[in-house]
Amino acid sequence: MAQLSRRGLLGATAAVGVLGLAACEGETAAKPFDPRDWASVRAQFDLDPAVAHLSTYVFAPHPAQVRAAIEQHRAGFDRDPIGYLHAQEVTAERRVQGAVMRYFGTGADRVAFTDSTTLGLGLLYGGLRLAPGDEVLTTTHDFYATHEALRLRTERDGVAVRQVELYRDPATATVDEIVGKLTAAVGPRTRVVAVTWVHSSTGVRLPVRAIADALAGRDVLLCVDGVHGFGAVDATPEALGCDFLVSGCHKWLHGPRGTGLVWGSDRGWARFTPSVASFDGRSIGAWLTAGRVTTPPGPAATPGGYHSFEHRWALAEAFHLHDSIGRDRVAARVRELATRLKEGLAGVGGITLVTPRDPELSAGVVCCAVANLQVDEAVGRLAAAKVVATATPYRTTYLRFGPGIANSEEHVDAAVRAVRELV
Repeated sequence: MAQLSRRGLLGATAAVGVLGLAACEGETAAKPFDPRDWASVRAQFDLDPAVAHLSTYVFAPHPAQVRAAIEQHRAGFDRDPIGYLHAQEVTAERRVQGAVMRYFGTGADRVAFTDSTTLGLGLLYGGLRLAPGDEVLTTTHDFYATHEALRLRTERDGVAVRQVELYRDPATATVDEIVGKLTAAVGPRTRVVAVTWVHSSTGVRLPVRAIADALAGRDVLLCVDGVHGFGAVDATPEALGCDFLVSGCHKWLHGPRGTGLVWGSDRGWARFTPSVASFDGRSIGAWLTAGRVTTPPGPAATPGGYHSFEHRWALAEAFHLHDSIGRDRVAARVRELATRLKEGLAGVGGITLVTPRDPELSAGVVCCAVANLQVDEAVGRLAAAKVVATATPYRTTYLRFGPGIANSEEHVDAAVRAVRELV
């Protein structure tokens, strides 16, 4: 936030005795941390050690560093809400922006902050400037949040939306098949291609860079729901070549629950109009002085109002955790554990692996089908065996796992053994 804070708008003064971030009461001390040691990384989480939690990608536990930051901010707010807000909001938000800049390798002016992937997708697809007759092309594999955001856009102003199937058999999908089917479906009125980086329905990871290259030269924005790649795959939005990447931060990044973001390219933001007032100081200053708004696109697209600041401001710690480990090492660890899980499941009779074995076409999400057993029953039986998995929330339902940095090889092996007992 720049130039003018909420304090300038409200005209309040900071109260006396506000404690600094490091001195807040209720601070939770982080456990000793060696980012080179995976056991030390796992020790940052308070997960029940007797349970193989292979579903943290759905709703992640907070690591110690994030928990401590949340408690520090919460204690400050509870002691002096207005004083703490005014004392911390500019520096805390700049700290988060700096962490995002280091992680993305790009300016924070391109990033809007939200509360979830779903909110980000709604803001994006509701705000893209489309003319009558323009079309959005999406896929049959995308999640409800994308399909519903586009349906609501159609309901509001008649924007045409089409869906295309990118593969029949996810386990044998190829780059050529995916890219070929998608680009063949792009028509003369297509202005937006809306896809998902890693499909939570099957575990297929789209070759987004290859798709972007195939769309080069066309007047088409490539928009990506990146939630199951963000924090699990070592690739920036610019490396992917997309125009927008939307993601929650409370999944593979292990960020504070209720945090998310929208990254946009210069070309993408140029075709976007915000729908919610920003509380960025430049926007507020323009309103107060009846001047021209010069707020950069990311901050301008960040919804204003009072948020769960103790969570949003603790987002910096999640990025710092990944930076300290090394985003390349995080991605390699996710790949290693997912490969181990896929190989183990593929060797179990009565189990059909749905997710591609090829690590270039998959990430951390691993899906399989269990012969002669309903998925919900399989999930329940695994839970009784102290293995936490989920059912994919789609018309075709599979058993789904997601090993990440909070897991060990023993967790993966326990899951394979428990699955073997199902059949």
